[in-house]
Amino acid sequence: MSAAPPPPFGPSASLATLRARAALLAHCRGFFAARGVLEVETPVLSSATVTDPQLASLETRLAGRRPPFYLQTSPEYAMKRLLASGSGDIYQICKVFRDGESGSLHNPEFTLLEWYRTGVDHLRLMDEVGTLLTELLATRLAAAPERLPYREAFRRALGVDPDTAPTPALAEIAASRLGASGLGADRDECLDLLQGALVAPSLGRGRLTFVYDYPASQAALARLLPSDPPRAARFEAYLEGIELCNGFHELGDATEQRRRLEADRARRRARGLPMPALDERLLAALAAGLPDCAGVAVGLDRVAMLATGCGTIREVLSFGIDDA
Repeated sequence: MSAAPPPPFGPSASLATLRARAALLAHCRGFFAARGVLEVETPVLSSATVTDPQLASLETRLAGRRPPFYLQTSPEYAMKRLLASGSGDIYQICKVFRDGESGSLHNPEFTLLEWYRTGVDHLRLMDEVGTLLTELLATRLAAAPERLPYREAFRRALGVDPDTAPTPALAEIAASRLGASGLGADRDECLDLLQGALVAPSLGRGRLTFVYDYPASQAALARLLPSDPPRAARFEAYLEGIELCNGFHELGDATEQRRRLEADRARRRARGLPMPALDERLLAALAAGLPDCAGVAVGLDRVAMLATGCGTIREVLSFGIDDA
């Protein structure tokens, strides 16, 4: 006798997977409680959003309010306002939203674990990230974590130096291996495409791989290191070719941050993308004084997917976007 089909109202994930997910969330909270890190909550809905051209925010309207509000892509800006207000070390587990992201590794609504440690840099934060992810993913790891400079990751995967390769050469690799055309002279667009489609899938095979010291042009909200050429104090972690987190030694210079956000807006304008206003509250917090800190955002749905052996994000969600 064949098994009965699942009811049309049933969850995307099995109940066993939901229990494993609950245990994973409890483990995270215990991890930070043991270290004295304060759990906080910040608004999901905000009058400001990110300017990063790679991210698309979901917009909504409130009755009686003319400007749009946004479902947050990350709690980063609000958490930095708390840090500048004297919160000390903080973390939160929250829902975030990104438009145009749906597939086996993406859901427009997903769960993020974000935390900030004061008085540490990105290298020291990598140690803590490695400890937590090793605890959560122990059954998937055959070796200790490795650390790989961004430049070396490209050399291993593609045989090219991302610092010195001409932009047309990078575009040609994208065209020949990915069928991508029309990339033009936007070097970071080329690097992002190659990193996501060709470099990342080679990383983290049987072990966590931390890629660090990104090009200065990809610093986002990270400090720049006094190296030659300059590097961004940024890292990402991968397992089985899947990106799990993105971390920074946080930039505290309000003037420099404003310049970068305006540069984001210029790239958005050139691509015909929506033009969100700058988050002046974030910039005021930086101007008032952000403590020396490092922060990281971990995609918990992906961690749960790997920890439970599931093949898609949908399988670890109560209800994925197609079932919501």
